[in-house]
Formats: sequence, structure tokens, C-alpha cells
Amino acid sequence: MEAYTLNTAVLFLVFNRPDTTAQVFEEIRKAEPPRLYIAADGPRANREGEAEKVAKVRKIVTEVDWPCEVKTLFREENLGCKQAVSGGIDWFFEHEEQGIILEDDCLPHQDFFYFCDELLRLYALDDRVSVITGNNFQDGIKRGEASYYFSKYNHIWGWATWRHEWQHYQSELLFWPEWSQTNDWLEMIQDPIERNYWSQIFEQMYAGKIDTWDYPWTASIWYNGGLTATPNVNLVSNIGFGPDATHTKSVGSSLIAKSTGAIGILEHPAEIVHDKDADRYVFDNTFGGKSMRFPRSIFQPLKRFVRWLQKILRRSIT
Repeated sequence: MEAYTLNTAVLFLVFNRPDTTAQVFEEIRKAEPPRLYIAADGPRANREGEAEKVAKVRKIVTEVDWPCEVKTLFREENLGCKQAVSGGIDWFFEHEEQGIILEDDCLPHQDFFYFCDELLRLYALDDRVSVITGNNFQDGIKRGEASYYFSKYNHIWGWATWRHEWQHYQSELLFWPEWSQTNDWLEMIQDPIERNYWSQIFEQMYAGKIDTWDYPWTASIWYNGGLTATPNVNLVSNIGFGPDATHTKSVGSSLIAKSTGAIGILEHPAEIVHDKDADRYVFDNTFGGKSMRFPRSIFQPLKRFVRWLQKILRRSIT
């Protein structure tokens, strides 16, 4: 693809990870967004050395060397993941009608910026599309004949949306108790195992037991009937798995540093249709649905029987 001029503003959400921040910032530098917003949570008082890491991160992200309007929201005190991220996005959309959002461990392919820029323009007036994601967890399975398909899953390792969609965000999920009893919720997720999985999460969010912003964003999108434009090639790699991560601590995950590729010239779907097969695959293989359908405990008696049978056969042979 020929050189592309990015027309959309970027929000960069950072905190205390200089190494990953520097890598992501380098890709932002290559894309040369015309406006860059940087939101950073403050250091935690009880974490030794964190203030120095936060300062180093802020130095990295303000070394802008391309023609660009830069705005910063640097917190002095630590707000935590939920308030810091959602507050940063609120601040971003106080200034922008639409935009691209990256966290400090989400390493984008350059085509990610082009993909978001084009689809933000194309679907700006279509309320059926709430989010554009750079993530693909289909393991090489192409969905449909176009460059992207439509999912209910709003993967947030590199994404974009519009102000009018983010205004639907409800961090406290006040709509959940009533909505969870409606046919609309039953229709939204027809698989009872998948529905139970998300019901438990949304119940915990409503009860204030989970400190994160992304689950409420997912629920808010579903509540308003929105879909996510999802590329048929992965455009963003999460490089932040490890012990110093907030949520992605597991170093054994298959999602670690998932490879990215070029999407090329965009071919658009003929219509906006929810790809339920793709979402079933994501739930089973990314959210652990497969193990919920076939829990390990079911197979334990069978394994014990096989081992017993093997012992009997060995004895009969000898």
C-alpha cells in the first residue's frame, strides 16, 4: 500500500512501562497523527520506584518530532485502571468527534491506522457500528469475503470509535439489573454457557468488585445494540503480558505478542451482518468457552478407567 496520510487524532494511554511504551510510541511516530492526546495515571505512593518509571514514560511520549498538536493529561495521583482509562477517554472526546485509542502495550501494524481512519469515516453516521478494532482472534480463519466482518466483541487492544458512541458508556452498569431480565439480553447472547459467563462478570461489575473499564464498555455497547468492525487479519499485538501487567499477567497465554500483518486495500462487506460463527469461535478459544462446555472433571473418571484397563491388560500379557 502506498504511503497513507492519517487524518484522525490518536489517544495514547500510558502509565509505568517505559519499554513497551517506547515501542508503541515509535509506531505512532511513523503514522504521524495530526493530533496526539496523551493520558497518564499517577504513580502509586506505596510502589517503590514507580514515580521514576512514570516520569520516564512521560518523557518518552512527549518527544514528538513531527508536525502535531499535542495535549496531555498527566495525573498527579493514582486513580486506578477503571477511572484513569475511562477518564482519559472522556477527556479525549471532549475535544474530538472521533479517534483512535492505543494503550502502552498495544503494538500496532501501520495498516491499523489506515483501517481505523477509513472506517471511522465510512460508518460515522451508522449507529449499527459502535467500534472498530485492530484485533483478530480467528487463528487464520477468514470470515466472509471482505477485509473485515462484524462482531459483538469489541476487542480493545487498539481500537477506534466516535464521541456519540462513547457517550453510551456507563461505568456503573446501572442498566444491568433490569436489562438482564429482558428478552433483549437473551437474544443478545443465545448460548446459555456464554450468557452465564458474561452475566457473572456484569454482576461483579455492578457490585463494584472488579476495577476495570472494558467490561462496562462491552456491556454498554451490547445494551445499545452496537457491533464492532473486525479485520480479517490481526493488526495489533499485545506485548504487555507479564508479571508487571495490570490484567494480562499470564505468560502462557496464546495471545502473547500475536503476529500482525498488512490488510492492504480495503474490501468492504456488502452489508452489516453479525457474524455469529466468528463470535462463537472467539468465546470458545479466547474466553475459555471450550473448557466450559467440556469441563475437565467430566473426563477424569474416563481417564481413571483407561489407566485401570491398561494395568489389567499389562498383567494379562505378562
